[in-house]
Amino acid sequence: MKKRVGVIFGGRSGEHEVAVRSAKTVIEQIDREKYTVVPVAITKEGNWLSPVESAKWLPPETVRSFADEIAAIGDGTVGLVGDTKSKGLTRLDETAGANDDRTIAFDVIFPVLHGTYGEDGTIQGLFEMAGIPYVGCGVLGSSCGMDKVVMKTLFCEAGLPICKYTWFLRGDFETNADAVIAGVERSVGYPCFVKPANLGSSVGVSRADDSASLKNAIELAAEYDRKIIVEEGLEAREIECAVLGNDAPEASRPGEYIIRDSSKAFLDYTEKYTGTGNNEFVVPAPVSVELEERIKQMAITAFKAIDASGIARVDFFLRHDNGALLVNEINTMPGLTDASGYPKMWAGSGKPFSEVIDKLIDLAFERHKDRERNKTSFG
Repeated sequence: MKKRVGVIFGGRSGEHEVAVRSAKTVIEQIDREKYTVVPVAITKEGNWLSPVESAKWLPPETVRSFADEIAAIGDGTVGLVGDTKSKGLTRLDETAGANDDRTIAFDVIFPVLHGTYGEDGTIQGLFEMAGIPYVGCGVLGSSCGMDKVVMKTLFCEAGLPICKYTWFLRGDFETNADAVIAGVERSVGYPCFVKPANLGSSVGVSRADDSASLKNAIELAAEYDRKIIVEEGLEAREIECAVLGNDAPEASRPGEYIIRDSSKAFLDYTEKYTGTGNNEFVVPAPVSVELEERIKQMAITAFKAIDASGIARVDFFLRHDNGALLVNEINTMPGLTDASGYPKMWAGSGKPFSEVIDKLIDLAFERHKDRERNKTSFG
């Protein structure tokens, strides 16, 4: 019997559009012989849509591939549990009775959500309360992987090398901008990169080369988060590595974005997702066998450092001046679009993305089963 997979996408995040594109890829690549797909979109305002309404967010060619399944759902509402009669969260129409049988229950959730309210542990907590298996990191791993400051603290504890950085709150900057700027200049210097601490896909990120551009960069980042992180700007190659697994994770062959226009300050949102032709993602990254193994081992160490599970992508800097390899960050629900590195790195390692999706769902059930072993009462 097919497993029913709820693919939840969109969300209240600056990465909303990327999540929609990632969901498209997952839905197109998932094995239809094994799984029934139910799309559930979340609007930017946080409203959860019915599967029929959610399908309208996807390209027509994607919807055609599972149109019969959508038609069979009809006007069904959504339940985030395996047994809606006994536990969990269920969305019912106002007219629905207590024994409403139109509710669609999922066997497993694939939360294709990037950034806030999707990759930060919040929705993972909802799934935990509902008692349903889900793909990806748990509450702790998701929240630690989302907050770049906490993440770097854990990397240091694990003995991983990182770049110089500092952080502060939006309120600190609004109270005394000059003091914050002076602190950044003293601890990090120029050039530097200013980022929202809890966002990805290069949203809200910009480079600063002096106090004026630093002020502008902080103001931009502060539009997206109350916590701001500033990292030193390095002359370095940017290398990525995909990780897959639970307690015994494995790492893919690393990949690297090759940027053709060297005048670009960094690989921004436009360069990543709009297909400007200015970059190419190469797998494997052109590094030595020894360095590749080191990248893979460090990626697994970073994965374990935040208590990740299921899926993650670890990003590295390889410095031009001294050849040092630094861990930059980990993404606990990396982009899964046709332009994203995660599927490409596994394809370059001999795993097609449909196989990766299958493994991720197996890992979700595995972790759920392990969690169910925990006692919830004493005595």
